[in-house]
Amino acid sequence: MNLRDRITIIRGNIIEQDTDAIVNAANTDLILGSGVAGAIREADDGTIQAECKKIGSIPLGKATITSGGATGIPWIIHAAGMEFGGSATEKFVMRSIRSSFARAREKELKSVAFPAIGTGVGGLSVETCAQISIEAARNHLAGETTVKEIRFVLFTEDAYAAFQNAYDRLLPAN
Repeated sequence: MNLRDRITIIRGNIIEQDTDAIVNAANTDLILGSGVAGAIREADDGTIQAECKKIGSIPLGKATITSGGATGIPWIIHAAGMEFGGSATEKFVMRSIRSSFARAREKELKSVAFPAIGTGVGGLSVETCAQISIEAARNHLAGETTVKEIRFVLFTEDAYAAFQNAYDRLLPAN
């Protein structure tokens, strides 16, 4: 199976994905605020935020995992690409994506859906996020992993176009 069969770009709502886990574009304090985190909070009954509160804060560039609470999604991977109230950087978004894959491997997950981490309130350009996200997915699938499918689920047309462009450039059709 080639990489283009294992990595997909989708325009839609990440909360509606039928994957083993979705990734939350989180802050280090694991406060479910706006964007993807807000959508998760709205789809849940408070369970996920309570689990995040028990975990406390996590280091910048790391990821942790909670249940999916009442969302219907088995797991939520919280990727800390920025500090609460801060900005996202390429370096820490990349680290948080890699750490997310490590959490998926630990739970032996088969499918994971990612948003455009750091591009909302974090201010990272969608083009930069797309480049590092697709590269990280390609590199992860080249190693030993239980993950069979990686989806990048983009909410806006601009984000979808940027990810599709990076996908076509980094994973050319044979």
